[in-house]
Amino acid sequence: MNINFYVGQSNTLRSRLLLACKLIEKARAQDLKTYIHTDSWSTCDRMDELLWTYNDVSFIPHAIIPTDEQLPVLIGCETDTPPVADFLINLSNSVPSFLSKFDKAAEIIDQEAEILDAGRKRYVYYREQGYTLNYYQL
Repeated sequence: MNINFYVGQSNTLRSRLLLACKLIEKARAQDLKTYIHTDSWSTCDRMDELLWTYNDVSFIPHAIIPTDEQLPVLIGCETDTPPVADFLINLSNSVPSFLSKFDKAAEIIDQEAEILDAGRKRYVYYREQGYTLNYYQL
């Protein structure tokens, strides 16, 4: 599995969510079904809202799980059973228990101390598990 770490220079959740939107657009261009895993329902709501307004000229079909809709982008938290998808965007501060169900994943980190520290710990864990890691300083 490939896991890409994207480390931004800001320290706001909004900046992390905007970066997630850019990654979702790239995934959509590759026809990858995407699951966005967050740390809370409030973050799910913020991601949902941002996906509605992110781009003035296009729409990213999405929904918060649970849902019966078969959409290319799903958002959720507090689950051990994610939807079937090709690409995981992890916006939580922990290693998802279902990580191995994905072929490709992204971790979005910023400069907030708690986020940065948790991201470093996940990086070490993933490296120890033998995952292929890429690191992008933005």
